[in-house]
This record gives sequence, C-alpha cells and structure tokens, in this order.
Amino acid sequence: MNSQRVKELCLIAQNLRITGLKMVQKARSGHIGGAFSLSEIMAVLYFEKMNIRPEEQKWEDRDRLVLSKGHATVALYPTLAMRGYFPVEDLDTFRKLGSYLSGHAEMTHVPGVDMSTGSLGQGFSTALGMAVAAKQLKKDYVTYAILGDGEIQEGQIWEACMYAGGHGIDNLVAIVDNNKVQLDGTVAEVLDTGDLAAKFASFGFFVQSVNGHDVEALCEAIDKANATKGKPSVIIANTVKGKGVSFMEGKSQWHGKTPDDEQFARAFEELYASKKELEG
Repeated sequence: MNSQRVKELCLIAQNLRITGLKMVQKARSGHIGGAFSLSEIMAVLYFEKMNIRPEEQKWEDRDRLVLSKGHATVALYPTLAMRGYFPVEDLDTFRKLGSYLSGHAEMTHVPGVDMSTGSLGQGFSTALGMAVAAKQLKKDYVTYAILGDGEIQEGQIWEACMYAGGHGIDNLVAIVDNNKVQLDGTVAEVLDTGDLAAKFASFGFFVQSVNGHDVEALCEAIDKANATKGKPSVIIANTVKGKGVSFMEGKSQWHGKTPDDEQFARAFEELYASKKELEG
C-alpha cells in the first residue's frame, strides 16, 4: 500500500471520530470510547477491503459486517453515511425521537446494516450463520464480525467459536476490538479473558494480533485472513478506548458518558489538531 493511500485511510478514520463526536454533541447521548477505538478498523473495512455496493445495498454477493458490539453506532453510522448508504445530514437526527438512527444498530431501519445488534454476545452467532449460509449457497462473500473485548466474556461467543472452528468456516473473520476497557472498569478487573490468542487458537482459529490503529497492519491482516483456508480467522486488534482524545483514552467512564461543553471543546480541539497534522 502506498503512503498516499495510508494517509487517506488515516484521515478517513479521523473524520469518523470528528463526525461521531458531532453526533453525540447534538444528541447529548452516545457511546464514544468504544467507537473511537474502532475508527481505523471501520475505515479499512468499508473504504479499502470490503466488497460492497452502497448503491445496491441488497446485492447478494456483498461482504457482510456484523457489529456485534452494537452500541458502537457512533463509529458505524458515520462510516455508512460517508460511504454513501444514506445522507450525512441525517446523522444530526441520531437518537432523536422518530429518527431511524437509534442508539443500537437496526437492520430494518438503517441502510447498510446487515444485522440488528446490541444484546452483547449474540451478533457473532448471526455472523457465523451468514458465513455458513454462504457455504451452503456456494457464495464467495466474506462475513466480518466486530467483537468487544468485554463482550467476549459472554458464553455464546465461545459456542459460536466452537462451531466455526469445528466446521472450518473459513469465510468468517472476527475482529476483536481489544481496547481492554469495558463499562465497569478494565477487562482484567471485571473478568479477565486471559490469553486471547491462545483461546481462539484452541478453538481452531487462525489468529493474528495487530495494532488496531495501524491501517497498513490491519489491511495486511485482513488479506492473510482471507487467504487462509480450512479455518476461521480472528484478528485481535489492540486498540485504545477513546483514542484521539487525551482525557478519554483508556478510561472506563467514557464508555457511554456525554461530555460537558468544555470537554466537547477540548475533544474537538485535539481531534482537529491531529487531523491537521495528518494533512501535513
């Protein structure tokens, strides 16, 4: 990947953060921390790697994305809007009464959403079902699933892993947003999930661990995952909760807290400064 494309993807990720923060500011509600840790992942998937057609949203052969950590719509909705699934102006209605952009992803209302999610643990099972369906229908599409590292404390995640690994579902790519912080504290404090690479490997997954804010590393990992046959893949994306805003980074209170006016101003100042630096 050339340096210009790397720069473009980094700028897209930063614009996703800025747009997401504007949504939360207007709504006075929304999950910032776990959305900002996803920004580079969303930029790489939707603007570089996924085989999709925003102008043909129900195209049968499209790649699928299931945001299993379904509360992270502050990352998902800006991505879909910027990719052309619906007007960017509609983001101003986020979480407003009567808006189709609710706090959690809904497939029957939001263009581009492949599965309704929000009840943690269940999204990965539906992603597995999509991948199995592709096998049965002899389709070539890939199903990606984004999991939270707190979410994988749910037993249903590991039931899906057991099936996926046991049946060699190699068109399924899980991406764990490993920001190490959940609603009530750090993952280690709440319920330590231990050695994730070893855990997934024991279920028969091809495992990669990368810097989740490095767009080149993410692209390479996705390519390797898609080239791997005979087993499902997982990319453990090591990220920072609240990435890009110094006073939010790594802090559990910013899982779903709304900033006050002064904090919004500080956050925007930092995000725009980083964008300017990226622009050179």
